Amino acid sequence: MNLQQPGSKFNRDELRQKLNLETGQIEWSELQRHFARGVVIALGTELDLVEVALKFTEDDSSVIENWLATGKIRRADDDDARNWEQTGAAFWAIVVAPWVLVQEINIDAESD
Repeated sequence: MNLQQPGSKFNRDELRQKLNLETGQIEWSELQRHFARGVVIALGTELDLVEVALKFTEDDSSVIENWLATGKIRRADDDDARNWEQTGAAFWAIVVAPWVLVQEINIDAESD
């Protein structure tokens, strides 16, 4: 998904704002069908979900490949699914078609 194509009505700040508005919380039970399709990308807590979505939207392959290589983002796997099922995990999420980018919500951090 590249919203920055020629003639796009969004500049980078507007795109960031649009993506921010499209983020939301999702429970594991709602995420399961996307996991089954193999389109869930899990983000480390050190990353900003909106910034990652922006890089995906801009097709910034060098940054995305670096994050993949360093494990900061990765395709969710069966171990993640088992863990999320056991813990009843919740996430901040955004769709950047075809991907669903998720960042697990740390309950302890959210209650601070």
